[in-house]
Amino acid sequence: MKFNRAFSAAANAVAHAAGMPVTFLACCTIVILWGVSGPIFGFSDTWQLIINTGTTIITFLMVFLIQNTQNRDGAAIQAKLDELIRAGHGENTFIGIEHLTEEEVAEFRERCEKAAQAHGVVVEVKKPKPSSSARRKSATGSAGMKLAPGRKKAGTA
Repeated sequence: MKFNRAFSAAANAVAHAAGMPVTFLACCTIVILWGVSGPIFGFSDTWQLIINTGTTIITFLMVFLIQNTQNRDGAAIQAKLDELIRAGHGENTFIGIEHLTEEEVAEFRERCEKAAQAHGVVVEVKKPKPSSSARRKSATGSAGMKLAPGRKKAGTA
């Protein structure tokens, strides 16, 4: 548990620092200094290897740190939205839909658009082309809405 907390704190700090303008300027300065030093080192293979290795290592580590931060942020936002839905007048069927397939989420979006239009709200959404499996599904006449796993319709006990 201590490792997870320490990793989360480090990931937050690095992700925050990586997004700052001063970090961008520092990286640009390093690249410029590296480029200017090219003639001094005769544009050697070692000179090129230094920047390639450095950027590869930093990129590799940053992927994991930023992904960890994004995962936690996304989970926190979903938990907050789920609580708002649960406590409010929204349909409880929307809780947990982030775990559904892309096609199932698209069905929920379509349902929301139709409900908005029924209440006089103009919805202009450019719809993506359905996947081949979605086209087959619609061709077979499957039009029922699935509830999120373990969820009941709002207003039912």
